[in-house]
Amino acid sequence: MTKRYDVVGIGNAIVDVISHGDDGFLEQMGITKGIMQLVERERAELLYDAMPDRFRAPGGSVGNTLAGIGTLGLSTAFVGRVKDDALGHFYAEAMVEEGTAFPNPPTPDDPEPTSRSMIFVSPDGERSMNTYLGAGAEFSSDDVDPEVMENARYLFLEGYLYDKDKGKSAFRAAAAACRHAGGQAGLTLSDPFCVDRHRESFRQLIEDEMDFVIGNEEEWLSLYETRDLATALQEAAMVCPLVVCTRSGHPVVIRADDQEIHVPVTEVTPVDATGAGDQFAAGFIYGLATGQDLKTCGRMGVAAASEVIGHIGPRPKRPLSVVFAEVGLR
Repeated sequence: MTKRYDVVGIGNAIVDVISHGDDGFLEQMGITKGIMQLVERERAELLYDAMPDRFRAPGGSVGNTLAGIGTLGLSTAFVGRVKDDALGHFYAEAMVEEGTAFPNPPTPDDPEPTSRSMIFVSPDGERSMNTYLGAGAEFSSDDVDPEVMENARYLFLEGYLYDKDKGKSAFRAAAAACRHAGGQAGLTLSDPFCVDRHRESFRQLIEDEMDFVIGNEEEWLSLYETRDLATALQEAAMVCPLVVCTRSGHPVVIRADDQEIHVPVTEVTPVDATGAGDQFAAGFIYGLATGQDLKTCGRMGVAAASEVIGHIGPRPKRPLSVVFAEVGLR
């Protein structure tokens, strides 16, 4: 069966709203400099109204990954939840303009507005992020169209959406539909605190439904409650066919069957580390989808991550195909 999409992603559809803010402004608004904090709706609206200038961009972890994959010529779709409001239409239209289908229409009756992250960039380049989860966090199995899942060669799920029970049921429904039709399902662990909150549920999902999982060292250590990475990856590899661990400047570790593959990285000082994991996933999944060996998949992930940390913002500023060509990857 020919699939309509090479890669379908499910994640929180967050609009990044970026503005400038010096230290005096941050202090006046009660914003803690240089960190990401979750905010409630009233606070989100206050900060949005206070932004002296606004630049909007579609964001979210898996949305960023699909944007990277899209620069490599594969067919992609993003499945997320946005409200029928100005930011919701902006997000859906921006994804389509970038070449990624957005099959779920904005929801007119959603009680929450579209998710957004108000990002204040200081003169020294620090980014202070204030994220309101909004409509995107209400994703449920009602938002999963089985036909879209069945038409995915690869499905990639964002761990952040596991914070609510309806997100958990949606993931299982999506993965089951994809795999039943011959596709492969994968997960990004997203964040060590996310893993802490859902450790047992994540373990069960990985064992029952996942063909591959991508996480960083702290996420894997948290998942298996150990400080020994080899132990954590060994446990994961016993229940999941393909396990990938990124390590911030240290070689990437890939476990598959009885193989353990190490992919070297060149350590550099990032301009902005935002999106490094998202773009690693983009390069790695592109490698899987095009039939590369696992070491080459890892090298593609490393090259994609290296490109995005060289500039401000979580999405590639040039096609990853150009980045790959520079390092001898095709």
